[in-house]
Amino acid sequence: MLVKLKKEWFFNIKGDALAGLVVALALIPEAIAFSIIAGVDPMVGLYASFLIAVIIAFVGGRPGMISGATGAMALLMVPLVQDHGVEYLLAATILTGVIQVLFGVFKVAKVMKFIPRAVMIGFVNALAILIFMAQVPHFLGINNITYIFVAITLIIVYLVPRFFKSIPAPLIALVFLTGAAIFGGFELRTVGDLGTITQSLPSFLIPNVPFTIETFMIVLPFSLALAIVGLLESLLTANIVDDMTGTGSDKNKESRGQGIANFVTGFFGGMAGCAMIGQAIINVKSGGRGRLSSLLAGVYLMFLIIVLGEWVVQIPMPVLVGIMIMVAIGTFDWSSFNYLKKAPLSDSVVMVAVVAIVVYTHDLSQGVIAGVVLSAIFFVAKISKIKVEKKLLESTQYLVQGQLFFASVDDFLDKFDFEVEDKDIVIDFTDAHIWDDSGVGAVDRVVLKFRENRNKVEVVGLDTGSEKLVNQLAIFNSDNAKLPTH
Repeated sequence: MLVKLKKEWFFNIKGDALAGLVVALALIPEAIAFSIIAGVDPMVGLYASFLIAVIIAFVGGRPGMISGATGAMALLMVPLVQDHGVEYLLAATILTGVIQVLFGVFKVAKVMKFIPRAVMIGFVNALAILIFMAQVPHFLGINNITYIFVAITLIIVYLVPRFFKSIPAPLIALVFLTGAAIFGGFELRTVGDLGTITQSLPSFLIPNVPFTIETFMIVLPFSLALAIVGLLESLLTANIVDDMTGTGSDKNKESRGQGIANFVTGFFGGMAGCAMIGQAIINVKSGGRGRLSSLLAGVYLMFLIIVLGEWVVQIPMPVLVGIMIMVAIGTFDWSSFNYLKKAPLSDSVVMVAVVAIVVYTHDLSQGVIAGVVLSAIFFVAKISKIKVEKKLLESTQYLVQGQLFFASVDDFLDKFDFEVEDKDIVIDFTDAHIWDDSGVGAVDRVVLKFRENRNKVEVVGLDTGSEKLVNQLAIFNSDNAKLPTH
């Protein structure tokens, strides 16, 4: 027990403590911005980020990963809030948690193995672009001093780690430039311009909604969408943090943890959330590795709001913008340009499609789902090429090579000459495999069409799996078997 505690909590105390502070400072404007997107009070997003970060530190499956209110989740909430109000959003958040816990119990995280590398690269690159795009309104076309502060932040965050690593560079930039802005009296937008911050802790409440089937049916579609998108984003983020840290994680435990966090958050006035890839990368790059970094990020967040709220609202937005731009630059997989040259065309198309769809829709889940579907289509097209070689020996032999399933049936049927009569015909599947009912149906069709012209047909070379499927489904061995009329 003590070994596990040290391994997950106390092996990197200084790094986790400093990284958690940087994350907390960056969480404030993002949580407020996501609340505005969802159409709710800024405190709904701030409470969510505090609660989820703290809870996930104890019950999550990926140490060092930061979770909270996110843009992808906020976008899904808009129609529910507009049509029914924030109380229904809280009810949906609770149900989202229940669904995610069930996902974890039934090990839905296994579907991650179906996400190809091209989709992962596209997801990361699209996210980097979205992070950058989200910063543009906060600095473009405001004033020259804003550009100067963004530039100085970028210089500090880029250069300081080359000479000094004891304190995270983003924290140095935040403290130094916030002080310069306050005492210099510069005309800059601040965190306080995004919304009002209430200096109070969240309190327990039960959503003020009718406990009826009608209410359940209203929130269920939103909760299901939130659960799926949240889980998808969390698991993809976990994979990225796994790669960055060279460590593994328990994806099913993470799903259960996200569910528990959302369930509790709904009872304390917070919106549903999930893993935040931008904040997770800030955490890792700032030295955060253990569960302590997530816990302290949440604790710092509430401390900043309650105790230092009057100072926090004075943090210049250009400083946070500069930090997030560096996160975007660090997140983007610059080697993907070389990947586009070397990878198969289908993989390159998938990667570009994922980026394009995510950037266009601002929805990470749509891009990932489209990428997986596109990859599946390309894969099916690739393996559906089937070869049938005809040999005239003592009997007419057809040597089949490839995979016989629904996508290759038409090509398979086109390879046979059904005009022959009174011949001995052998169809050899030694170098082929039959995968589904469509493949078995194609074999039936070939055999029975040959028999219509009094040919004697023998099917040989079936491997164990193909033979089992044929024995279960084929009709050509039945007495008086005939081709179906439809």
